[in-house]
Amino acid sequence: MAIEIERKFLLRNGNWRDLVSSSTRIAQGYLNAEPARTVRVRVKGEAGFLTIKGKNDGISRLEFEYPIPASDALDMLKLCPNVLDKTRHLVAIDGYTFEIDEFHGANSGLIVAEIELSSETEAFPQPAWLGEEVSGDARYYNSALSEKPFSSW
Repeated sequence: MAIEIERKFLLRNGNWRDLVSSSTRIAQGYLNAEPARTVRVRVKGEAGFLTIKGKNDGISRLEFEYPIPASDALDMLKLCPNVLDKTRHLVAIDGYTFEIDEFHGANSGLIVAEIELSSETEAFPQPAWLGEEVSGDARYYNSALSEKPFSSW
């Protein structure tokens, strides 16, 4: 069983951009965005993915991700009512990787850092640019941002 344990944070001003090791443009949409389960299709760079996620239980949830042909993913994105556009920046600190999503379009101005952990109580580095934790705030779920963008708050 695949369990995702993830914490999500807003960012403060800081030097995180100086620490980026790679950046990739991502387009993603939701074929299903019910709270009990989401089905996401994503084109990340030149690769396609289909992901099924279960309902959040704290910061944990079931997650199953499968590579699919990018051409299929592009066609599936046409079935999605809204498509998120973001750039994912990777920042490694002390053996941990922060995935920093910088949103574009209707979510422009929103930058969120996520870190995946092996347990809910695991300690992890907290650089000065890491701001308020929003792990439990449903407004920051990507599925929610696709339906109610940051610019409409």
